[in-house]
Amino acid sequence: MNYAIERGSRVPAYFQLYRQIRENILSGAYPFRGRLPSKRVMAAETGVSTITVEHAYEQLCAEGYIESRERSGYFVIFRPTDGFASASDREASSAALPRQGPPAEEGFVPFPFSVLAKTMRRVLDDRGEDILKKSSNTGCAECREAVAKYLARNRGIRVGAEQIVIGSGAEYLYGLIVELLGRDKVYALEFPSYEKIEQVYRASGVRCRLLPLGPEGIESGALAQACADVLHVTPYRSYPTGITASASKRHEYLRWAAAGDRFIVEDDFESEFSVTGRPVETLFALAGQDNVIYVNTFSKTISPAVRVGYMVLPKRLVAPFCEKLGFYSCSVPAFEQYVLAELIERGDFERHINRVRRSLRRALPKGGA
Repeated sequence: MNYAIERGSRVPAYFQLYRQIRENILSGAYPFRGRLPSKRVMAAETGVSTITVEHAYEQLCAEGYIESRERSGYFVIFRPTDGFASASDREASSAALPRQGPPAEEGFVPFPFSVLAKTMRRVLDDRGEDILKKSSNTGCAECREAVAKYLARNRGIRVGAEQIVIGSGAEYLYGLIVELLGRDKVYALEFPSYEKIEQVYRASGVRCRLLPLGPEGIESGALAQACADVLHVTPYRSYPTGITASASKRHEYLRWAAAGDRFIVEDDFESEFSVTGRPVETLFALAGQDNVIYVNTFSKTISPAVRVGYMVLPKRLVAPFCEKLGFYSCSVPAFEQYVLAELIERGDFERHINRVRRSLRRALPKGGA
């Protein structure tokens, strides 16, 4: 082991360790079924506490790289070669999958109205008549910059503000994606999935392929035979099944896209409320081919009444977007964008996310994390 923990870094020690172990798993230094060092050994080697090592291991477990076996330790369950099995090798039928909704409302913490109202008043006082001005077509610079900083801090997505497009909700953004990538493309969707996803694509006049979900994500055989150009996935808690794609499956999606110069639409709805440390790593952050479009909204994290979403374009799509769709006006009022920017910049948004996570952890049955 040769892990270096940078003291005084803004990146938590457990997350630095998690990243380095993950790289060793991906490179094969820790092979499939291989056993990781015990928490005590790892702590002694790296100079951190066993609690720090435990948090790093928990994150790796949450993302499907390793698993904990009682009284035996932690073992690697990620294989780079997983996926693309024949249809006859499918592990399970989607018909047998559990139907789970979003996280239980019990223990859910609504965004503090007092904070929202105070922020709105501050924006009115500070911005004045600026809230009546039209924002740039992709959204106010302040809002896009705030979102970019938030994504870098919390989702491992490091992009420029010019790659971010603000729009009035996910459904609106799906329509822009079709306009951008083309109606001649075939769009593959998870089955079952949130019904509005399919509805928007079909309303846009495109051909859809419904790919059955297995326990770890889209079944490999179905994906290999999809004959699609674009894959729309919700890797975290796909609705209504509640399935989160495993690490192996996420890498399989990326290999599928890279093999045919295809695109992935990553719908990251609700991932902020992961109760196991940091949210699961994004396909956008993992991708090495500049071929993932990331989509998220504020409808769950703040309020369903806040009809604001955003998408992050890969660099190679920024210019085509401006050429094809640059004439579209931003569909979100400048006032709402300034309010969101304030909530993010002042830390109110992230404090709320952390409150909800703590509440959801308390609501879990003992041993449920």
